[in-house]
Parts: sequence; structure tokens; C-alpha cells
Amino acid sequence: MRTTAAPTAPLRTIASRRAEIRQPPGRRSRSFVALLALIGVLNAVGLTMILSASSVTAMAETGSPWYQVVRQALWLVAGMIGLVVALRIDYRSWRRWSGHFYVVAVLLLLALFIPGVGRRVNGARRWIGAGPVQIQPSEIAKLALLLAVADLLARRSHKMGDTRITFRPVLVLFAVVAALVMLQPNLGTTILIFAIVVVMLFVAGTPGIYLWLLAGAGVAAALVLTVLAPYRVARMTCFADPWADPLDCGYQPIQSQVALNNGGPTGTGFGQGRAKYGFLPEADTDFIFSVIGEETGFIGGVTVIALFIGIGAIAVKVALHAPDRFGLLVAIGIATWILFQAFVNIGVAVGILPNTGVPLPFVSAGGSSLLITMVASGILLNIARHTP
Repeated sequence: MRTTAAPTAPLRTIASRRAEIRQPPGRRSRSFVALLALIGVLNAVGLTMILSASSVTAMAETGSPWYQVVRQALWLVAGMIGLVVALRIDYRSWRRWSGHFYVVAVLLLLALFIPGVGRRVNGARRWIGAGPVQIQPSEIAKLALLLAVADLLARRSHKMGDTRITFRPVLVLFAVVAALVMLQPNLGTTILIFAIVVVMLFVAGTPGIYLWLLAGAGVAAALVLTVLAPYRVARMTCFADPWADPLDCGYQPIQSQVALNNGGPTGTGFGQGRAKYGFLPEADTDFIFSVIGEETGFIGGVTVIALFIGIGAIAVKVALHAPDRFGLLVAIGIATWILFQAFVNIGVAVGILPNTGVPLPFVSAGGSSLLITMVASGILLNIARHTP
């Protein structure tokens, strides 16, 4: 069915001023500097808190309290290299390779199910690699899907009312990645990429009725997938009342809230928290915000949240001043990625969302997540270099 939807005025203005607002090479906008500073601060917070959160368990398991933080530091170096490389590549160049990148990401997701290639950990098949070097193809797929969707919507921006060549192809791109991610299984990442795609479709000018239908279908699918998996039903039950089973499925959310409560306004002090002494599982990954809240208090937790809000606000500003529609959509997609992932992780830690296993960007321990997020940040910074 054909409908008509004219692009919004800001989008028309951005497209018409493509050449006008491009910056001379080497010039740095305030948005660029602020983004780079916020990313650097969050990475510093991450390394510091990973050292504190993992030192006890690392000492018990490896004999060195530095084991986990050294691994994360090495991944951070790789991430910094990825950021610099992405920063030096004109963001428009990604359009040429977005389709190839998407195919590679899908092939990596398929490789997870090849015997001897994909690694199964805690019942989930999410990693490829051996020893300390392992990657999650779903992290690569996030960026590949984002770039492919941005390219498609940018090329067909003048036909956003024709859903046969805009909305439907985007759904196909999303559905392929989502199906492979759910086979791992990984509902948290599926919800994240769904949010990214919906926001990009909205910003691109997709007719509202289709967005409402897509949102409704997404909620219904999430409910069905939850009901069909007993362990997800148990998670939802424990989320509703963790004290009904405080020694099993309710243990982690209870300990997370206990840690946050122990922190009070100013915290117990760096390294002085008790949650990391075996009380809080995954203290350096999924629940690192709880350790931050315990050791730096309410003030420290709010500061971390403010850093993420700052990145989101600057990324939106960069998007609105991007030289072209592709830059606009990529910047909005990356902003949604970082903000939504941070919201979900922190929401789980404070007890307003059920556990999804989503790490806190730049802060949680996890190599492939940090690496790909840094590459995405490099692309965002490159867009910022081209804004006034």
C-alpha cells in the first residue's frame, strides 16, 4: 500500500546543506572534543571499577588480582586502535561496504552453530574463538545492521511513504539478524537491535501507523518468547518478587540492591565494597553498576548516568547537524545503541527491569562489546568532525 510522508523540515535542511556545513580537515568541533572526553572518562571509570569488582574472584581463581583488569586493558587498547581507524575513515565510506559488512556479520552468526567453532557457555552459544581471545558475533551484527539500515533508508529517503521499498526491506534485514541471535539464545541483544531499528525508522520518516504496528508486534513477540522458555518465565517471576526465592533466582537482584543500599550517598570507598566478595555474581560485567553504587554511592551512580546522558545529548546534536541523511541516521542509531543499552543494564541493577545479560557500555568487563562499541564511537566521532 502506498502512502505519502514528506520528510521533516530539519531533514530537508540537513540534506540541502550537505556541502555548506562540511568542516575543513583537521578542525575539531566542541561536540567532537566533548564526545571524546566523555568516552575517555567512561573507559577510565570502567577500568577502575573492574579492578575493584574483580580483584577478589581473580585472586581466588588465578592467583592475581590484576588478571581481569589486565585483560580489559588489552581489549581497551584494541578498542582505541579501532576507534582511531574508524575516526580516520570518512563515515560516508561505510556506505560502500555496508552490504558486505552485513553479509559477513550474518555468516559469523551462522558460524556459531558449526561444531567446534561456536563456544557454548552457560547454555548459550554466543562466542567464537579460543582461550582469552573470543568475540561475540552479535556485537558485530549490531553495527553491521545499523549501517545497512542507515544506507538503505538514506538512499530511499524520497520514497519513505512507499513501505515496500523502505519499511519492508528493513524488516527483512532485522529479522535475519534477530532470528540468528535468538537461536543462541540472546533475547537482550535482540531487544536492543529492535530498539535501534525502530528509532532509525522513526527518524527516517516512516509513517506512524507502521511504527505502531511494529512496536506492538515486537512486544507480543517478546512475551511469546518469554513464555516459551521456562528460564525466562522464572526470571520474570523473580523480577516481580525476588524474595519469593531469595537463595536461587532472586539471589542476584537482591544482592544487587543490597550493594546499592550499602553505598548510601557517598559510598563505602574504592575497594571497600562487600558485594564483590562472592555475594554478587557477575560483579564486573552485568552488575558493575551495583559495585559503582556501593563504592561511590548515590553521587557516583548519578555521575555515571550523567556521563551517558551527555554522550546521548551530544550524539543527537551531531546527528541533527550531520552533513547528510546517512550521517544523521548512523549518529542516531549509535546514540540509541549506547543510551538504550546503558538504560537496560542500569535498570536491571536497580531492580526496575528483569535481568537480560546486557553489559554497561565502556564500563563492564567484556572484550568484544568494548571493541565494537569503540569502533562505533569512532564512526560517531568522524561524523562529529564534519559538523559545524
